[in-house]
Amino acid sequence: MNKTILSTMLAMALLVSCNDQQAKASGQTEMVKMENPSAAEVTEASPAIYDIRIKNPDDSLRIVRLLAEGAGKNADELMIYYGRQFLGLPYVAYTLDQDKEEGLVINTKGLDCTTYVENVLALAHCALKGYTSFADFCRVLAKVRYVGGNQAYTSRQHYFTYWMSCNVADGLVGHVQLPPPPLSATRKPHVDYMTTHVSAYKMLDAHRQWLPEIKKMEEKVNTTTLTYIPKAQLRDSNRYRKFIKDGDIIAIVTNKKGLDISHVGLAVWHENGLHLMNASMIHKKVVDEPMTLYQYLQKQTSSVGICLVRMMK
Repeated sequence: MNKTILSTMLAMALLVSCNDQQAKASGQTEMVKMENPSAAEVTEASPAIYDIRIKNPDDSLRIVRLLAEGAGKNADELMIYYGRQFLGLPYVAYTLDQDKEEGLVINTKGLDCTTYVENVLALAHCALKGYTSFADFCRVLAKVRYVGGNQAYTSRQHYFTYWMSCNVADGLVGHVQLPPPPLSATRKPHVDYMTTHVSAYKMLDAHRQWLPEIKKMEEKVNTTTLTYIPKAQLRDSNRYRKFIKDGDIIAIVTNKKGLDISHVGLAVWHENGLHLMNASMIHKKVVDEPMTLYQYLQKQTSSVGICLVRMMK
């Protein structure tokens, strides 16, 4: 047994069992099967068996270290604290779609905008609950990423409106209460991008039998109503200071055909107003965006505004 697998096992506190190392063409993905212990031990546990894809040899050790460092921090600080731990990390597109089959991808050295938010939320929730093991983190991350924590491509919350709805229902996040119009507005999304652009999704293109389930997900999204802040209203973002907190999850609402949300990140207040901490395709890394969020959105012609959710305590 190699040192990488041994280290992973120790970091998971002997709650996981390791299969033989399997790799992608690059040879960098380590496969680990993990069976959940009892729900009494970790209340977020589901009965699933997770097929964990560890992308870097020290990912599990880094997660355990981050959980230890966050222990005892004020609950209001956890999201922004963990968001800052990934600053400077490379932006990697399609982080979850690089394998041939669905797995619980763990990658602390390359993130896209959604996996950045997911990792931060999973770490913050674990720290809030006092969970300290890699196994705990994996279970919480699975619950954040998949409907009911059920690891499957068709259970992954591909559309962020659906992601928010499911995580609100699971009690992991709650909607941020916004002021009435004109400082807020409502919008009904209409999504069909995945089922009309199948070739853009490597794994879905290879498993077209999953399309009916993805279509059902789209239909669920299309029954929702988003409450959002129109981007023009963010010119003076300071009037939202009592509503938006550092570490709130910001989702940028788009009018691009077939999509609901174009980008996500974390709210962070500066002296000159509201900014976005995010895994940025523009900067090619995780950044605390130098521009105000208002300035940023003016450059995104398809953006309509922002909606927000907040980690529940």
